[in-house]
Amino acid sequence: MVDWLLLAATLPSAPSALRVRVWRSLRATGCASLRDGVYLLPADAPTASDLRDLGTTIAEAGADSHLLALRASDAEQEAGFIALFDRSAAYAGFAQKLKAARSASRDAADAEQRQILRTLERQLEAIVAIDFFPGKTKDSVERSLATLAAEVRLRQSPGEPSQVAGSVERLSSEAFRDKVWATRKRPWVDRLATAWLVRRFVDPKARFAWLDSARKCPRGAIGFDFDGARFTHVGDKVTFEVVAEAFGLRDDPAVERLGQLVHYLDTGGIPVDEAAGVEAMVRGLHARHADDDALLAAALPLFDSLHAALWSAP
Repeated sequence: MVDWLLLAATLPSAPSALRVRVWRSLRATGCASLRDGVYLLPADAPTASDLRDLGTTIAEAGADSHLLALRASDAEQEAGFIALFDRSAAYAGFAQKLKAARSASRDAADAEQRQILRTLERQLEAIVAIDFFPGKTKDSVERSLATLAAEVRLRQSPGEPSQVAGSVERLSSEAFRDKVWATRKRPWVDRLATAWLVRRFVDPKARFAWLDSARKCPRGAIGFDFDGARFTHVGDKVTFEVVAEAFGLRDDPAVERLGQLVHYLDTGGIPVDEAAGVEAMVRGLHARHADDDALLAAALPLFDSLHAALWSAP
């Protein structure tokens, strides 16, 4: 049986600011309304503490407020409670937005495509955050959004590697020193961050070759971030994460957090606070530097600063 919280509140008609504040807060918790002034929420919902705080706020404002803990009297009543939290309509509305966005993104500029994708991700996160009894509909729209994200990345970064199964082999950096590392030209976040990782932690004298075609990788070069490369996507890990794991760098907490950021910008997933700013910076570097060696030289201080910031972050 589900444990529930029930908030009963009677708000004065004036001042209206209190009513508006309470209404917005109730909506943010994702609670259901049993009737006017009576609101229900699963006791284990992530927003349950917000509902408790709201009850205190209402009482402190001089209004009538009661917060009760309860259980349904039987399975039928509990099913009725759970039905109040059906998010099917919200997911259906999101699916329509997703369908329209897929058509709009095909002819949009790169920056606009990324903005469309980020907006959709935030909208879906908001629905999922208050979906306390998720079902197949949630899984379906998440798969559809992941498909759109893959389409956008493929348009913006042709040749993006596919995932390969297996584990990441632990390696010594000694065998990878003073080498040429090769990847696809016009590197985006994963390739730039991986090049930074190699230069700073694996091969300080690394040189880089930027390939028109992954099939033209120079003999003896260490390929990364393309199908068939020595280092590429393994399982759900992007190339940065694979290189970090291969050379034992994930013990560095800033490298680990940077890997989460790169992963999000490359393949999506769990949002990272710094992602939008880093994406904007990399986009600016691309606009300023047509030469890939110059692009990497400009990107190295960016990732140095990110590493330092993430190391000191709480």
